[in-house]
Amino acid sequence: MLKTKTARVVMLVCQRCVRLLLSRPLSSALQPSTRALHQRSHLPLQQHSTRHTLPQRHSRQTWRHFTDHQAASPGVYNKIDLAQKEVVPLNSDVHRVDLDAALRPSPLQEISEEEAVQIQVPSVLPTESSTLRPYVDKSETLSKLVQLGVNLWKLEQRPNVGSMLVRLDFHADVAPKLLFLKDLGVEESKLGQLLTKNPFILTENLDNLEARVSYLKSKKFSKQSVAAMVSKAPYLLNFSVERLDNRLGFFQKQLGVSAEKTRDVVTRLPKLLCGSLEPIKENLKVCELEFGFRGNEIQHIVTTVPKVLIANKRKLTQIFDFVHNTMDVPHSLIAKFPQVLNAKFLRIRERHLFLEYLGRAQYQPSQPSYISLDRVVFLPDDVFCSEVALATLEDFERFQKTL
Repeated sequence: MLKTKTARVVMLVCQRCVRLLLSRPLSSALQPSTRALHQRSHLPLQQHSTRHTLPQRHSRQTWRHFTDHQAASPGVYNKIDLAQKEVVPLNSDVHRVDLDAALRPSPLQEISEEEAVQIQVPSVLPTESSTLRPYVDKSETLSKLVQLGVNLWKLEQRPNVGSMLVRLDFHADVAPKLLFLKDLGVEESKLGQLLTKNPFILTENLDNLEARVSYLKSKKFSKQSVAAMVSKAPYLLNFSVERLDNRLGFFQKQLGVSAEKTRDVVTRLPKLLCGSLEPIKENLKVCELEFGFRGNEIQHIVTTVPKVLIANKRKLTQIFDFVHNTMDVPHSLIAKFPQVLNAKFLRIRERHLFLEYLGRAQYQPSQPSYISLDRVVFLPDDVFCSEVALATLEDFERFQKTL
């Protein structure tokens, strides 16, 4: 039993020694610890055999002594020919590998197109940012837009607008559009405001912009009118020729007016060509069905005050109800002075109550002391008090505090 255990331990220890020797490069002169191991490994077998007969009570010391000598048994070493192993000195050039020279390509080395595409050049601009401020100093496009008066703070709050502006090239994308707008007649002082409201015009095709301007001119809109329309409605040139033609046809047919009056309405309020048609249709029905205006009266109201078409329905109804039912003004007079429908409701109410308090609220032309609606609504406070109410401004201000 003792022999069997000894044989197993000898094999394990010998394998460790072999791995140890093979893992360390040996120099021509063995180191002292290795030389001692080498000498012990060649002890005569007779010395090992005498220790097998030691008493059992000394088994622990005997076992340790035995394994030290038996671990380097020459019988096991005969299976491994160390002489066949090539010993490489530590200071040999074989171990000296210049990793930088192997990885660093030559600047004159030719590379393929695929390798060239895979080369990533670090950008001086940040890859992500919640504001356009880091890009202004390094982007020619943004710096020029700031000089024109474009409000980048408003644009960066709109989704995808900031990234769009950063990608634009000033000479290829921005400069041609600026020259186009300037040649169209848009004032240079208004370019910043126009681009702040509609930065997407910088991404439009220049040929499409010129085609839309040509269409408007073919409909007898003057160059000055087109420039004024673009300044008032910056999104006008973003719509196709087909849409512009459909909108002009809709207003001429819906209002029942001539082409000349249609051009006049659109020139004064070009937003009619850009916004939705649903509020316009609804206000026209309100004027006809709820307010009770006739067709010719609606035409006069719209051609005089085009903003009635896009006014808030609630505000429009509130003003009409007060003027018609409280002030007792007939439809004909409201249609004659349609500006009252676009006035502030609070101003109309305060001035009417003040005139009523003074006993001068008379709006019928056939009655004495007649006061027209336009004088009630549009005169400044001091002129209204002195010429219409025949009172002082202080009296009117004290009355306002009682409301």
